[in-house]
Amino acid sequence: MQYRVYKEEFSAKKVCLPASKSISNRALIINALSGKGVTPENLSDCDDTFVMVRGLEMENGKQKAEGGKEELVIDIMAAGTAMRFLTAFLSVTEGERVITGTERMRHRPISVLVDALRSLGADIRYVDEEGFPPLRITGRPLEGGEISLPGNVSSQYVSALLMIGPKLQKGLHLTLTGEIVSRPYIDMTLGIMREFGAEASWSSECEISVLPTPYKPIPYYIENDWSASSYWYEMVALTEGSEVVLPGLFEQSWQGDQAVKDIFEQLGVATTFLPDNGGVRLSRTGSCTNHLNIDMLRQPDLAQTVVVTCCMLDVPFRITGLQSLKIKETDRILALRTELKKLGYVIGEAEDSILFWDGERCEPEVEPAIDTYEDHRMAMCFAPCAQKYGHILINNPQVVSKSYPTFWKEFQVVEGGFYKFPPLEC
Repeated sequence: MQYRVYKEEFSAKKVCLPASKSISNRALIINALSGKGVTPENLSDCDDTFVMVRGLEMENGKQKAEGGKEELVIDIMAAGTAMRFLTAFLSVTEGERVITGTERMRHRPISVLVDALRSLGADIRYVDEEGFPPLRITGRPLEGGEISLPGNVSSQYVSALLMIGPKLQKGLHLTLTGEIVSRPYIDMTLGIMREFGAEASWSSECEISVLPTPYKPIPYYIENDWSASSYWYEMVALTEGSEVVLPGLFEQSWQGDQAVKDIFEQLGVATTFLPDNGGVRLSRTGSCTNHLNIDMLRQPDLAQTVVVTCCMLDVPFRITGLQSLKIKETDRILALRTELKKLGYVIGEAEDSILFWDGERCEPEVEPAIDTYEDHRMAMCFAPCAQKYGHILINNPQVVSKSYPTFWKEFQVVEGGFYKFPPLEC
């Protein structure tokens, strides 16, 4: 499938954002560990949350039907968050089951998390290749205690361990060594845990303590997704005289990607918070930096959007802290360099963690089509390029369903003929 995305002529627009999948998936796991309180409200409708809900429902249904004695196979497809969070969850939930995913998921390493859980007493075995899913997990009560992890591993490993901490008999004392990446996601996990009654906090700059205090079921409302807002920041940055309203974003937010407002202030977009949690208004200021030099260690999911926006604005950049991009849905560093070269931009790479552009150009392809590499963010960060080129082709555009299923309904698209998606009511 291929979409031809056209330039939008707009001065003011209201856009529907998805609920935060990061908060949704954490709230679902914690809610399940609390003893099944009220299902959180405004859950994300993305693929990652769908498979999380389905996995928890399957697990709950099998326990009721079989008493947790029979093996259950849970397929989380391409959802890395679900793979990591459910692996920890199933380790402390009695019963035997196998957790698996797509071909790509079966080649994404998970040994760091498995080794950590095994050190806490978990019974986890690899079904096929050592170090990779599928996993056979036999859940049981775990003692818990002290554990150490490198600070530069995925924050989802850390969050998965933290969330089961209150279920461990001795709680959890986690030490992170070296540089800690994506700290805002760890802070998000701890904040949501505390809202559900857990006693969990940083005990030093690199140590986290979680006491064996049970979660309490509570009503919980999910705010909208700051990560998804980044594509509309990009749209405004590339569209003269434009303004966008994004409902459901909170000024007081657990989401580290709220930093998008500060980053894009340097790229000519002003953010105004509306009263009564009414969301934000984005407006183009036209005041743009001559060179963007930024460390995105704490917001790696914004990197693709920022890199593409800088190129479209002809703003040279140097972005550090991108080491986690190589182990995401695809190697995002390689994917960005490859696809931007189709548009005539020669992006440099250093130390597997730095992307830079000094203005070097090459001959662009006549009719470039952007490959998406089974990565939702590749599709969404390149779509706004239509504002510069008039239109742009996106291959396999359906990948946006992983985090933002309604994304294309906000654009004018051609698919085997001409039609226009209707606007949505927020």
